[in-house]
Amino acid sequence: MKRFFAIAALAVAALLVSASAALAVTNFANAPSGAHYRHGSAEPVCTSTTTPTTGAITVSCTGTQIAGVGNTNADLSLAVTGTANFVCHNPGNENIVEPHSASVAEETSTTLTPSRNGTLVVPSQTVTISPEDAAAQFECPNPNWTEEFTGFSDLSFTYSLTFAGFDAPAILIEG
Repeated sequence: MKRFFAIAALAVAALLVSASAALAVTNFANAPSGAHYRHGSAEPVCTSTTTPTTGAITVSCTGTQIAGVGNTNADLSLAVTGTANFVCHNPGNENIVEPHSASVAEETSTTLTPSRNGTLVVPSQTVTISPEDAAAQFECPNPNWTEEFTGFSDLSFTYSLTFAGFDAPAILIEG
């Protein structure tokens, strides 16, 4: 019987934590001649995870190393957008009223400088969007009503690594 409850608990836990991954598109034609993933390194992988207790969504992308870039800097960016959906509850009759949504966007970006050996160390990146960011954009029309977050929709993210002097990214991940 204990084993049955343990299996059931694991199944529920797996449903509560959702994760999805997006794979990179690498085009070293948009990089200095000779650029390549350093031995033991690979394309970054981005994963989105929803926190069950808060509804926040975190996008995390792994790091990597690119050799053969000489002294060429690169701009690294991770941008996450989504639509947070809410409803208002009328406590007098428990009706759902005034559904609304708000856009949320967060971004991190940095300029990377290669080491003197011509290797660019690309760190991991993480961005989180939360319902609280969107909730600040709207209040229920009646101060006695309570607002409830119902989830995110239209979630998207873009991870890009673009070398100085190049118009297109050498690494692009969209999800």
